[in-house]
Amino acid sequence: MAEGSGRKLMVEVCNAKNLMPKDGQGTASAYAIVDFDGQRRRTKTKSRDLNPQWDETLEFVVHDRDSMASETLEVNLYNDKKAGKRSTFLGKVKISGSMFVKSGSEAVVFYPLEKRSVFSQIKGELGLKVWFVDEDHPETENAAEEKAEPAPSAEEKQPENPVEEDKAKAEEKKEDKEKPKEESKEEEKPKEEAAAEAAPPPPEVENPPVAQTERPKVLKEKHGEVQKRADLNVSDHELRSLSGDRSRSAYDLVDRMPFLYVRVVKAKRAKADTGSTVYSKLVIGTHSVKTKSESEGKDWDQVFAFDKEGLNSTSLEVSVWSEEVKEGDEKSESCLGTVSFDLQEVPKRVPPDSPLAPQWYTLESENSPGNDVMLAVWIGTQADEAFQEAWQSDSGGLIPETRAKVYLSPKLWYLRLTVIQTQDLQLGSGAEAKVRNPELYVKAQLGPQVFKTGRTSPGLANPTWNEDLVFVAAEPFEPFLVLSLEDVSNSKNVGQAKVHVSSIERRTDDRTEAKSRWFNLSSEDESRSYTGRIHVRVCLEGGYHVIDEAAHVTSDVRASAKQLTKPPIGLLEVGIRGATNLLPVKTKDGTRGTTDAYVVAKYGPKWVRTRTIMDRFNPRWNEQYTWDVYDPCTVLTIGVFDNGRYKRGEDGNPNRDCRVGKIRVRLSTLDTNRVYVNSYSLVVLLPGGAKRMGEIEIAVRFSCSSWLSLMQAYANPILPRMHYVRPFGPAQQDILRQTAMRIVTARLARSEPALGKEVVQFMLDSDTHVWSMRRSKANWFRVVGCLSRAATLLPWVDGIRTWVHPPTTVLVHVLLAAIVLCPYLVLPTVFMYAFLILLLRFRYRQRVPQNMDPRMSYVDMVSLDELDEELDGFPTTRPAEVVRIRYDRVRALAGRAQTLLGDVAAQGERLEALFSWRDPRATGIFAVLCLVMSLLFYAVPFRGFVLVAGFYYLRHPRFRNDMPSITANFFRRLPSFADQIM
Repeated sequence: MAEGSGRKLMVEVCNAKNLMPKDGQGTASAYAIVDFDGQRRRTKTKSRDLNPQWDETLEFVVHDRDSMASETLEVNLYNDKKAGKRSTFLGKVKISGSMFVKSGSEAVVFYPLEKRSVFSQIKGELGLKVWFVDEDHPETENAAEEKAEPAPSAEEKQPENPVEEDKAKAEEKKEDKEKPKEESKEEEKPKEEAAAEAAPPPPEVENPPVAQTERPKVLKEKHGEVQKRADLNVSDHELRSLSGDRSRSAYDLVDRMPFLYVRVVKAKRAKADTGSTVYSKLVIGTHSVKTKSESEGKDWDQVFAFDKEGLNSTSLEVSVWSEEVKEGDEKSESCLGTVSFDLQEVPKRVPPDSPLAPQWYTLESENSPGNDVMLAVWIGTQADEAFQEAWQSDSGGLIPETRAKVYLSPKLWYLRLTVIQTQDLQLGSGAEAKVRNPELYVKAQLGPQVFKTGRTSPGLANPTWNEDLVFVAAEPFEPFLVLSLEDVSNSKNVGQAKVHVSSIERRTDDRTEAKSRWFNLSSEDESRSYTGRIHVRVCLEGGYHVIDEAAHVTSDVRASAKQLTKPPIGLLEVGIRGATNLLPVKTKDGTRGTTDAYVVAKYGPKWVRTRTIMDRFNPRWNEQYTWDVYDPCTVLTIGVFDNGRYKRGEDGNPNRDCRVGKIRVRLSTLDTNRVYVNSYSLVVLLPGGAKRMGEIEIAVRFSCSSWLSLMQAYANPILPRMHYVRPFGPAQQDILRQTAMRIVTARLARSEPALGKEVVQFMLDSDTHVWSMRRSKANWFRVVGCLSRAATLLPWVDGIRTWVHPPTTVLVHVLLAAIVLCPYLVLPTVFMYAFLILLLRFRYRQRVPQNMDPRMSYVDMVSLDELDEELDGFPTTRPAEVVRIRYDRVRALAGRAQTLLGDVAAQGERLEALFSWRDPRATGIFAVLCLVMSLLFYAVPFRGFVLVAGFYYLRHPRFRNDMPSITANFFRRLPSFADQIM
């Protein structure tokens, strides 16, 4: 018998909706057969029900945890031939093992039923709840028990017997021939569908013993080696992206940087001295670094990496020193010897070569001969395995704040609390409770988030609200959601209740309603254990994507629930190569300017931070990172910062990191499987104005294996389904987004080393909701630019109408006649013309990914006062006189905007006035005109009218009056509601 892995897969078949009637009587008797890893289970049959409810939990054994993610769970629905006239296929659902969740995170998910063949008539959806449970598995089993276990039968080994299937098909065909003709006409289908659906379902095995369905564990071999996957619950596509694709392109977007590596392991003295400590010192050019001090006989085992740019010597000297503590805490040091290396003779190592083995070297010393040191010296690149743990000369050594790190944003959920009502309230004792008319509201608190319901009308015995309060919850969740009932009339707390967040139900869509619950209220000071009870409905919404960044630069649109996540469609690879001509942002030793630059890149929940290159204006990072892509219409954000946190300020707290600049790359503008290597300008807004801080060189590649999946993504909604069926209002969405930003900022600030608050806010654009004169101007001119491009058609038409270029006007006359006489050629001609224009403009497409445009952002045209207003906090900290001047400026700008909006609204109101008789004479004229036109079109063909009207519009200017037309005069005289605005 093959042992299980100690893991069980639980499948709860909940219900199905809107099934296709397949029993010839307008209904269906459905049952489900679930297959997983060679095991089969069957549910009961629900007779004559197109919306069956099973609520049955089936259990499967996971033979191999490592390969669970590559397995597939398949559920097939059939119409039971015992309850109906024939056994037919009702649909199937396939679920990848990578979508299985651990116990406690399960939720009901409705999957649309899939067809088995092209000609199948299938509809409806199936509600499933799938999760796995890890249990302790015994390592050994009794041999006698193994012998006693029955062996799997032939039918169970091969449940779908071809002979039995053919026999069953023949019987069913015979039954079909004996049916009345009327009945056969109703079930008449294509031959292909009949062949597919007439097949009986597999043999029914109702929950067979686990021992009969287990199969031997199979280890997959690749290139002659047995590959054992880590228990990471990832799919085959994700494993390929983690192994093959990523190893292939580990450092192909960046330059290889040579480093001199020195691994110092330990020293050995000729005469042991247990009372002293030893350390090693490495000297190469201007670099001098010491290992940690260890007692005699202990290992250092430290690696040092010196970059080639900082090497100004051709020799490396390694010395070993002994430290002894004498009386009075005085230390005496003595050199045990040195060993030198010529850098021209140092061997080179390139992965995947094995690490260089350390060896003993004799230390040269006149005073204490016979001492040895074990070390290894080689030249490698940043791809060397020892690079991450090494002391790095260009990053200041082993400072944690200057190392390269990867951060992950917390997983965010929306928590929806529906406050329904309260009952049995005890508001006080005696006459006070009878006389007073309380006004009650419910206050809910999750961590720092506090929301309140509306107030009830005074005097209600059992107040009812039915209001939704939505919070942002981050994993790991806050322990409690605290509900408090407040009385406005006397400003007292009636009672409170605590809800364990870990016990809250999770749902993935609006098809299932969370169960309501009653909670007892107790006094806040616990003087009374019961003050009433409150009725609420609370759930964690997994069908939404919690937006934690500006909507126009979003990098992730996946739902919170893992069950709703689709496989990635591609891979994003970013090589952060280097920067040039960076400006100094601080002073070093009070004498000269310096910059300690590092780069942060964000896409989805994954943040990467390069190492900090110390004191260089042209740093070279040459680090490469990868992300899975789930939607092509997303944005990669890259920011450059000056590291100030590795040094403490005068108050003992870390200094803030300074902004150097930021760039964005939209993935939809990139060609697939193509490498873009470009330099982008870094511009930052400072109180003194916009400043160019240098350039950054980035390499980007968006790889996509399936062109069909990429094209299909453009047809899907941007956000998950819940955002459209139960949307949040704009104000509520903005509050939730700001809350999510604060949660992400706080969590990343708690990492070690911390990703500073100023860095996260700059990357997430957390200040986009704050007023800015510069952004207002930029958006205004964006609108004007769009209108001007649309208005270019009008001068072109007017030029034709005024005969500026007579040949063109004559050609338009001919075209008009052709359109009128051959109207069926209008749409083909329009689309062909559009195709030719697009084909012509293909030559002039953008070849470089677009970055933020300083000119379009108006960073060069903003005044210092407007810039100071933008960088000012909220609420403002400026004097009242400055605020008054800025307020007057905003009023002037808003006045022009409201005038424009009024003019646009007036045009629509004039058109509406034609039909509302607000001006009886104008509407009467329009009514008579409509009558005349209707009689005219009965007599005159429409083609003739269009031809005459077109020629009249294109008549020569000598036959045209300079004054406005009668139609324009009539329309401008129509009334609007402008005269009713106070």
